[in-house]
Amino acid sequence: MVSNYNLDSSNFESLRTVSREMFEAITKQLDVNTAYVTKKGETEMTVFSSYNEDEEIIPEGYSVEYDGTYCRLIIENEKNALNKLDLTKDEVTRRLEVTDQLHVKGFLGVTLRDLNGKVFGTLCVIDKAEKEFSEKDVEYLESMADILSHIIELDQTKYNMAFLNVPIIPITKGISTLTIQGVIDQYRSEKIMRVVLRYSAEHQIDHFIIDVSGLVILDDFFPCVIADLVKALQVMGIETILTGISPEIARHEDSNKQLLSTNIKTVPNLESALEYIGFYLLEK
Repeated sequence: MVSNYNLDSSNFESLRTVSREMFEAITKQLDVNTAYVTKKGETEMTVFSSYNEDEEIIPEGYSVEYDGTYCRLIIENEKNALNKLDLTKDEVTRRLEVTDQLHVKGFLGVTLRDLNGKVFGTLCVIDKAEKEFSEKDVEYLESMADILSHIIELDQTKYNMAFLNVPIIPITKGISTLTIQGVIDQYRSEKIMRVVLRYSAEHQIDHFIIDVSGLVILDDFFPCVIADLVKALQVMGIETILTGISPEIARHEDSNKQLLSTNIKTVPNLESALEYIGFYLLEK
């Protein structure tokens, strides 16, 4: 059996955050030292997030081949749960190498699925002392897993929507447009910066038209990524034209300061931007 430390997964950040916030309540409710979520890979189970109250039993990133895990016993159990008073005395679990590695006894785990029923991994609690978990304890942990299932759904939706977050449209050779709509959070800011700069280099862009008519300013916060993006494109020798500035953005003090610092060309709409570059839209 191979065990190592692996935190390759960069998705499901909401699940990681929410599960960590829930763990303390779970450990107190079930009177255990450790609570953790695992994620099922192709051949292994990896501890996705964990909480160890007094003693670190299972760190995040701990990874074990699937066949040698308690998680396999949970997922393959018809009740989708595993409840053990003492792992070292149970006929099946005492033979697993992971039992000798962790030196643990009390264990309770349930299957963690997304809302479509697909197995994500498991939600487990563990302790070095013997623990007798009741049916109500099992139901409690299952209810926590149900909550996390909804968080998984939110993360999956966010991941799928990320493909629509940077809608770059080529106009002609050397000219492309980017339409920014909705709210821009930190994750989306990083994606916009990364995708636009890579696209510009790969397609030898000379002019980038950025339309912000659909931008939503939330909590009076103007996304600094727009000014940062303009500056980065300028460093690459690419001229940027900004269109669709709304009265709300124009009145926003932070946006004024950021945009004025870039000396960016602003025009009302796409047609004006193309005319500025030297292209004209003609009706047939």
